[in-house]
Amino acid sequence: MPRFRYRARTEHGDPLEGVTEAPSAEAAAAQLLNAGAVPVEIEPAPERRGPLAALRERLAARRPGLVDLIMFTRQMYTLTRAGVPIIRAIRGLAEGARNPLMARALDDVADTLESGRDLASALGRHPDLFPPLYVSIVHVGESTGRLEEAFEQLARHLELEKDTRDRVKQALRYPAFVLVAMAVALAIVNLMVIPAFAKVYASFRIELPLATRVLIAVSEFTVRSWPWLLAGLVAAAAGVRLWLQSERGRHTWDRWKLRLPVVGDIVLRATLARIARAFAMVQRSGVPIIQGITLVARGTGNAYVAERVLLMRNAIERGESLLRAASATALFTPLVLQMIAVGEETGAVDELLDEVAGFYEREVDYDLRNLSQTIEPLLIVMMGVLVLVLALGVFLPMWDLVQVARQ
Repeated sequence: MPRFRYRARTEHGDPLEGVTEAPSAEAAAAQLLNAGAVPVEIEPAPERRGPLAALRERLAARRPGLVDLIMFTRQMYTLTRAGVPIIRAIRGLAEGARNPLMARALDDVADTLESGRDLASALGRHPDLFPPLYVSIVHVGESTGRLEEAFEQLARHLELEKDTRDRVKQALRYPAFVLVAMAVALAIVNLMVIPAFAKVYASFRIELPLATRVLIAVSEFTVRSWPWLLAGLVAAAAGVRLWLQSERGRHTWDRWKLRLPVVGDIVLRATLARIARAFAMVQRSGVPIIQGITLVARGTGNAYVAERVLLMRNAIERGESLLRAASATALFTPLVLQMIAVGEETGAVDELLDEVAGFYEREVDYDLRNLSQTIEPLLIVMMGVLVLVLALGVFLPMWDLVQVARQ
């Protein structure tokens, strides 16, 4: 049956939008009139695709990311500030969304709003796109009539988080590229270069150096067993991925990640900056402190740190102060704890937590700018050792051959 998208007004003059099925546009108008609504505009709705086409579209669609969420939040802030009705604003954003999954999610949000539910509940139906912290801030904004301010705070928070992530990725891009290049070079040498030299050395009756014999043995094993090695690597990668998806594996990796040399401390401080910024935002929005800590813990992105943050909630529930609860986590530095103490005394916890977040972010920014200078010597040493082993293994027999030829 054909589907029609309509705009109408109720008996009290309130706008009403949605999609209905009817044999014709006149029948759709009759349905609206029977329901007590006056149709304003009725137009054919886009036809639904078949199951196969829908599956292809779903597989090809990119999962909405942080950039899509920031764009949606900024647009909602602008539209709510301009006084555009929420349903109309979300419908318009759904029509203009470049990501099909984002568009479908926003259409579902609009349909949920038309059914009489609030915006926070509608957004909470899509936890993969709108995290609990986001939904909670929107709920507080709705309840207090400051939805515009809620979207503005969320947009600033998400933009700062994206900026931190981008800087970490940019700082680690060069070391990752060097390590991948070294692995590819090592594979090429084992599979192509050393076997060619081994054939040359086999034609001479000389005793090869130990380094050369080791390299040839490793190369022969690699050439003979490379399908099994490749299958083992794929199986190991799949196993690690499944392990990381489990609760225990994710918790263990998140704890180890903070103890990695060089980068572990940077990841920890970036996570603490996100915690301080998010907690300041929920405090400023009026979320109760127990609920706020729970939401902040869910949004840390690190299971181990989230567990430590939840210890703060348990301590506060027992009647302890925020300072004592933060001290018990063993995450924050004495300077940060001192600022939290001042914030509790002056009643400006949110402002001082913003200062804490800025303090951590400046430290992370400084460390990221110096990260390449810290890692480059390690990479140079690794490359030097690799070149030395290959040079000794490949060129020492040539030196022996030269000595035999001179004799």
